[in-house]
Amino acid sequence: MSPAPSAGSLSGLVAGIRSFASVHGGATAVIEYVGKRGARIVLVGQDGAWGDQFAEATDVARFACEKAGVTVENEWERELMEQIRPSNDLWRSMGRRTLAR
Repeated sequence: MSPAPSAGSLSGLVAGIRSFASVHGGATAVIEYVGKRGARIVLVGQDGAWGDQFAEATDVARFACEKAGVTVENEWERELMEQIRPSNDLWRSMGRRTLAR
């Protein structure tokens, strides 16, 4: 069991998730376990934008999403993947990384 998050870190996480959802017409989340670091919350907005937040553990991430009113998907479904619209800056960034190898 993970240690309880501090009230400040949890409220900041919930506020960040709510803020993303409000700017992008709502959001859906996928929570990914990233080892000792905790959990990555990948947020996909209704407008196709995406972003992420980090939580201390997967249970903290799920709780924060619940408090923020964001639905959590258990895995990356095709429909959710098709909703993502990467920005031109992201495409350029990915291209530079691939070409630099």
